[in-house]
Amino acid sequence: MTQPEFIPPAKPIIGEEERRAVDAVLASGMVAQGPEVAAFEQEFGDQLVDGRTCVAVNSGTSGLHLGLLAAGIGQGDEVIVPSFTFAATANSVALTGATPVFVDIEPTNFCLDPRAVEAAITERTRAIMPVHLFGHPADMTALGEIAERHGVMLFEDAAQAHGATWNGASVGSFGTFAMFSLYPTKNMTSGEGGMVACADDETVRRVKLLRNQGMERQYANELIGLNNRMTDIHAAIGRVQLTKIGAWTATRQHNAAFLDAHLENVVVPPVAEAATHVYHQYTIRVTEDRDEVVRRLREEFQVGSGVYYPIPNHRLESLEQYAPGLDLPETERAAAEVISLPVHPSLDQSHLDRIVDAVNTVVKAGA
Repeated sequence: MTQPEFIPPAKPIIGEEERRAVDAVLASGMVAQGPEVAAFEQEFGDQLVDGRTCVAVNSGTSGLHLGLLAAGIGQGDEVIVPSFTFAATANSVALTGATPVFVDIEPTNFCLDPRAVEAAITERTRAIMPVHLFGHPADMTALGEIAERHGVMLFEDAAQAHGATWNGASVGSFGTFAMFSLYPTKNMTSGEGGMVACADDETVRRVKLLRNQGMERQYANELIGLNNRMTDIHAAIGRVQLTKIGAWTATRQHNAAFLDAHLENVVVPPVAEAATHVYHQYTIRVTEDRDEVVRRLREEFQVGSGVYYPIPNHRLESLEQYAPGLDLPETERAAAEVISLPVHPSLDQSHLDRIVDAVNTVVKAGA
């Protein structure tokens, strides 16, 4: 019996339009940061972050790092972050010389728990940096009120949340800066890259200086900077993807609604009343042996899945120095229970039916 086609957990979509855009840049002879980057920044800001000025960089991690540096974060400062996220969130804080302070998450949407944030604030706290995890926004109302009450800054790790909203406002329009990743598996890509949405002109200027060796004019270096520029090649891909992300997001939401309606014996992703979820990942909880569920989905049904993130940041060898003896029960529970199922726009109805059948069969059987 022929096995069905494998359904990957993520599938970048790069088409002929993206190829033509890259060819046009190569033919122009201007492949480094140039007019494509400037156009991409303008279009991204207009379309996804309520008109905020954006600065393109070479990766999402670079975006976080430069945003933090531009905001003045450094030695002696503390920045409150979740532990249930990719390590780049805390890495970027540590790279500035500041201390990442890990706090627990809400069990529903996997984002920072505002009560835990408030309890973790000290006289050294300079900022709170939530992650809009899996495409669901953090509670920006509560976190914004905490930041204002304590006189600290608010940043956004929006790596996975292109087009998400909270109370009608776009993710990326709340903090001093917000970072969006443009890695190939994200909801849109530039091949590799990141975008920093900035709240004010000074933040824009400092991020631009920092990405370009600290100079605005050639050889007139104003501060110590890095080479974190985006190329016109990558920007050309991103500009094409911007024209498609609206339809792709609607498809992700349609696919998620189908899974919500038909999956059994698992906890499907709840969506807060104030939130628009863009489903970078469709993340369920299972109470059975999670690794066995993942194995059976792959081997018996050819359904791929992802486990994000099995080791919380505060227990990583690289970051545990910042969290000796820390107990984050909801983070640990999520790390043990979550599975992200395919939800990407390349799925057709037969794929969705097979995902549902696979999950319901495996979990019902008590893997």
